[in-house]
Amino acid sequence: MSKSFVVGALAGAIVVTAGGAAAGYKMYTTAHSATVLSAKALTRKLRIPRQECHDETVTHTKPVKDRQRLLGTGLGALVGGVLGHQVGGGSGKTLATVAGAAAGGYAGNKIQQRTQQGDTYTSTEQRCLTAYDIKEQPAGFEVVYEYKGKQHRVHTDRDPGPALPVKDGKVDVASLNTPPDATQGS
Repeated sequence: MSKSFVVGALAGAIVVTAGGAAAGYKMYTTAHSATVLSAKALTRKLRIPRQECHDETVTHTKPVKDRQRLLGTGLGALVGGVLGHQVGGGSGKTLATVAGAAAGGYAGNKIQQRTQQGDTYTSTEQRCLTAYDIKEQPAGFEVVYEYKGKQHRVHTDRDPGPALPVKDGKVDVASLNTPPDATQGS
């Protein structure tokens, strides 16, 4: 046997073995995996609440001590009665005094009411409301794959790569839905 024949036979054996191994691997992976056609990354929007506060100047009406406005009514009636008494004469004097007291009481009541409503003070108060920030978070992958000539869809937590594993004739996505660190520890 010549040296070149041995080298040629050995090279041929290597090529045939490699070809057979490649074909066998392809048949094995075809039988034990599904071809991924597309893997679309999904996201979900999260609303994250936060407090948004600002200072605001607020005008308050001071508390009223004389709610019935008796002081204004009384002083108005007194002044109105005195003025009415000055107008009339005889029995009309009494009627003018009573009418002046009534009109003066009403006017005094209204004057005290306006004074009380205008008696204000201001303060600075903090006003807060809830605002929301929107944040996108990964939500896995929508995977379209082909297995045994048919197209299927599945959701996975991670990018599956070019193929999905097949176990007992079914696509095994459980291995893709576990955290990467959990599978490395065992």
